[in-house]
Amino acid sequence: MYHHNNSFYLLITKKKNPIIFGFSLFPCRCGRLQGDVATAEDETSRELSVSELLERANRDRNPDLDEPILIGGDIAIKSEAERNADPCTARGCLWNKWTDGKVYIPYFIANQYSSREQAIIIRGLESFSSMSCIRFRPYQNGDYEWLSIESRNGCYSSVGRQGGAQTVSLARSGCLYHGTVQHELLHALGFNHEQTRSDRDNHIRVQWENIIEDMKYNFNKIATLNQGTSYDYGSVMQYHKYAFSKNNQPTMVPIPNSNVPFGQATQMSQNDIDRLNRLYQC
Repeated sequence: MYHHNNSFYLLITKKKNPIIFGFSLFPCRCGRLQGDVATAEDETSRELSVSELLERANRDRNPDLDEPILIGGDIAIKSEAERNADPCTARGCLWNKWTDGKVYIPYFIANQYSSREQAIIIRGLESFSSMSCIRFRPYQNGDYEWLSIESRNGCYSSVGRQGGAQTVSLARSGCLYHGTVQHELLHALGFNHEQTRSDRDNHIRVQWENIIEDMKYNFNKIATLNQGTSYDYGSVMQYHKYAFSKNNQPTMVPIPNSNVPFGQATQMSQNDIDRLNRLYQC
């Protein structure tokens, strides 16, 4: 029996793949029965960038008492003290590499999801295997740290390895898209948003006057490790030009060419992949 975030899970291990049964102390806020979920990855949502999907999913978020504070729209932090710092950089947060050169990261998927929804999540997890040394694998008895993928309130993840059971929230309503899964997993692997890069002022101009007042902290720069790669307007971690706008005016403008499209990614870019491989020395 495993208890996490006011939910109970019974893990029955059969060789490599566990069978997971669970129930929550909180009532489901899904809004629909499992067989009547709005179609994931529908045609309308495919036209939206990951950034737009995340903002839409988290806009009216109503968190439970045990859920974390979010910064940057979808980054979970444990306390207000972390709001203006990068705990990943300060603490060190990479997942361990094994002697075979692979980075194995255990996960389990809560039984809140339909088989189709699970398939979307698993496709996102498995996409890392074809482009890096990252190997997400199902939870096994004896694992002491893993990603607990759950349908909580909105889409969010901590940055980097936290130790123990680490929640990645992919709400059934709004978060189940391939690029969104990749985005949250990149957070869990140690990545921040592109617009918070230490060199961002050389590539975008933040329009502070257009940002919602209590959202301005989301544009604070972080002492990021850029892995010798250039700023990537096409990164799946780059937010769109109207993110956190209070007046429907752009909050970010690319420089020196203001016409460069950005924040439109629907999945990981080649630059995202290159950085991941450099960070983990794949």
